[in-house]
Amino acid sequence: MNKITTPKLSIIFLNYNRLTETRYTITQISRLLEDRNDVEIIAIDNGSTDGTKKFLQTQTDWINVISLSHNTGIAGYNVGFKQAKGDYLLVLDDDSHPVDNITLDRIIQCLDTRLDVGVVACRIESLKGEQIYTWHLPKNDEPGKSMAFVGCGFAIRRTLFEKIGWYPADFFLYQNEMEVAIRVMRLNYKIVYDPSCRVIHRQSAIGRTNWRRVYYPTRNTIWLIRRYFPFPFAAYLIGSRLLFGLLRAIQSLEFVWYYRAVCDALYTPIESQILPLTLRKELTTFWRQNSIFHKIIGRL
Repeated sequence: MNKITTPKLSIIFLNYNRLTETRYTITQISRLLEDRNDVEIIAIDNGSTDGTKKFLQTQTDWINVISLSHNTGIAGYNVGFKQAKGDYLLVLDDDSHPVDNITLDRIIQCLDTRLDVGVVACRIESLKGEQIYTWHLPKNDEPGKSMAFVGCGFAIRRTLFEKIGWYPADFFLYQNEMEVAIRVMRLNYKIVYDPSCRVIHRQSAIGRTNWRRVYYPTRNTIWLIRRYFPFPFAAYLIGSRLLFGLLRAIQSLEFVWYYRAVCDALYTPIESQILPLTLRKELTTFWRQNSIFHKIIGRL
C-alpha cells in the first residue's frame, strides 16, 4: 500500500467479538487500497474478548487501531470519528466491506461536487451481489434522494457529523441511523442514494441476541417519536411501536427486557424538538414503518 499523505476519505468500522468477520473485512479493504494513498483506515475494538483485539494490533502498520476497555455500543464509533483526518467518513460494520474502488471514487466525487449533499447512502448487497432491501432506502433501487441510510454502509461529511454530535451514544444500538438522518435533514443537507456505491453486508448472526432486538428498537424508536413528532400523531406511533415490541417479546420470550424498554422509553426525559410539517413529510416511510394500520394494510 502507498503511504498516505492527507486522506480524503476515512474508512471506519467497529469490531466486537467477531474475529473471523474482522479478518475478512480487513482483507477486502487491503485489496482495494493497494494503489491508493488518499484513504485511511480506522478500526475500533469495542472490548472484544475473542482475539479480535490482539489480531488488530498486528495490523497497526497500516491501520489506526483504537482499543476500548469494554463494549460501549455505537459510542465506540465516535472515538474513531473524532480521530479521523479525512474530509469524508465511510462507515462500515465489522461484517461489511466496499465492493470496489468505484464505490470509494463515487463517494468522493459526489461529496466534492455536490455541496448540498451531506450523506451518501450505499447499496447494501449480499455476497452474491443481490440487493438486501431495507426500508431505510428507496424501493426502486434508483439513484436519488433518500430518507435515510443503513449504518453498515454510508458516507458522511466529517464536519457535518461533528456538528450534529456524531452518533447518539445513549442509543447504544439500533435506530442511531435515523437520529443522524433527521439531524442531517434539519441542517438542510440532502441524503442521496447511489446504487453504484456498493457495500456487501455479510449479516453475521454473532452478537445479535434476542433481548437486544426487543429492548433497543422499542426504546430508541419511542425516543425518536417523542422527540420529533407532535401529539396526537406521537401517541398513535408510540402505541403501534409498543405493540410491535410486545409481539417481538412474545416471539423471543423476552418479557423482562420488553418491560424495561417500555419504562425507559416512556419515562426517560426527552427534549422535544418537534419537526415542521415539511420535514415530517420527508419521514413518511418511517411513519409507515411504525404504524400498525400500515402494517396491517401491507399484509392484506
